[in-house]
Parts: sequence; C-alpha cells; structure tokens
Amino acid sequence: MANLRDLGLSEYEARAYRALLKTGPTTAKELSHVSEVPMGRIYDVLNSIEQYSLVRSQTASRPKKYVAVEPATALDRLLEDKKRELSEKESQYEEIVQELTDSLESAEPHDERFWTAAVGPEEVDDLLVERLDAADDRIVMVASTVSDRFDINMIGERVSIALEDALSRDVDVSLLMRPALVDDLPPSVGTRYRTSLSPHRNFDCRTSSDVTGTFTIVDDSEVCIEVAHPLRESDRFALIDLKDRSFASEVRGEFEPHWENAEPLTFD
Repeated sequence: MANLRDLGLSEYEARAYRALLKTGPTTAKELSHVSEVPMGRIYDVLNSIEQYSLVRSQTASRPKKYVAVEPATALDRLLEDKKRELSEKESQYEEIVQELTDSLESAEPHDERFWTAAVGPEEVDDLLVERLDAADDRIVMVASTVSDRFDINMIGERVSIALEDALSRDVDVSLLMRPALVDDLPPSVGTRYRTSLSPHRNFDCRTSSDVTGTFTIVDDSEVCIEVAHPLRESDRFALIDLKDRSFASEVRGEFEPHWENAEPLTFD
C-alpha cells in the first residue's frame, strides 16, 4: 500500500503531516503528543516538512502554530520534488556515462576468430542492434527475405535508430535488398527511409534480384549471419556473429559485384 514515505518523507514527517490534517492549526507541543513524534525531534520535523511546503506556520501567534496544506496540493508538491530529483539524477547518470564512454576503450582489433550466437526472435534482434551500435567505420546489410516474425514496426524501428546513430558517428551504411522484398515492406518503411535515412550522405540503399542470404558486415571485421528456421524458411531462428577479418573480407569481396550492378532504391 502506498504511503507518504514512498514520496520521500521520513516516518516522523509522515506522522506529523497526517496528524496536522486531523488536528487543524496546532502547536508543536500538541502535535508531538498527537503524532507521537518525540518532543526533542518535533521542531526539526516541522522545519523539514515546512521546507517541502507541506505546512504553513502562524509566526505571529505565541506559541507558534502550524497547519497542514491541503492533501492534493501537498502531494503535487511532493511529486514535483521527486520529478526534479529524478531529472537531476538522470543528468548525473548521463554525465557519468559520457565520462566513462570517453575513458573506457575497447582493446585494439585483432585477428583472433571469435563467434557468438543468439537464438529466438528477441535475442536475434538484440544482438543485431548491439553490433550495429558497435560499428565505427562501415555497415553493410544484405536482406533477401523478411521473417514472418519480423515486426517492422518494432525491430525495424530499432534498426533504423541504430543506423541513424551510426550515420551520426560518420559510419558508412550500405543496404542491399531483393526487389521483391521492397513490396513486402509496409508503407511506414518508405516514410522512414525518405525522412530518416536517405538524406544522410553516408547512406545508400540498392536492390538486386541476384541476392541470397541475409547478413550484416560490421567494420569489415565481423559478419552477422541470419539463420532460417529448419522447418519454416521464412522464420528467423538464430543469428551468428562471427568476428573474423579474413572471412569478413571474403564476404565483402562477394558483395561488391552485386552492389555495383544493383539499382538505387526509390520509394514512390
């Protein structure tokens, strides 16, 4: 059950405010008795909730009296304080991440072969986006089919965002698709292509009927290969990420002739 402590008040502060709602204008001594907040703490507690703007005081009276602010107003003020606090923390965390991004460096690329794999639609999507986010120089994407589980409104948007981020890092992006694949994509992709990707000078998209397989080459050093389901060819089953410069170079070499003979993609 929610209580005032969830919004940042201490136990004594919550007791004092609730007691003031029942008593109406009252003195610190009377409030200490009703709220069971020790007299030695009551003034500190009242000063604290007064700083939250949860109470008002009548300084002209002797002894000084206090009255609670209406609950709706008090809760709004506590909520705004929490939002402000969270916003400040968000900014702090963003600064920390930026500092760590600048200070943490990956090891220099090496020629040792390494591979990993993801199985299942969500895991496949996560791995692909992760590798796109890691690109420094160039991304080559080749697509021959759209999986039955390929939700273009979800992963398509995630991939688009990852590609936009890559372009903002001055990464070259080349996308090659089969012409029939274009017809299978929803109209929203055309809009996204025209407004988000096509305007970038480092982005190029072409179509070719001589395209097989679905894979992505990242920085000419690793290849993400989509594996179809053994029983349902149109369903993605897994993604293999192979870091091997010689293999990536071989795949890139096979890709180049298809790219040179492909037609630029245009959306009506």
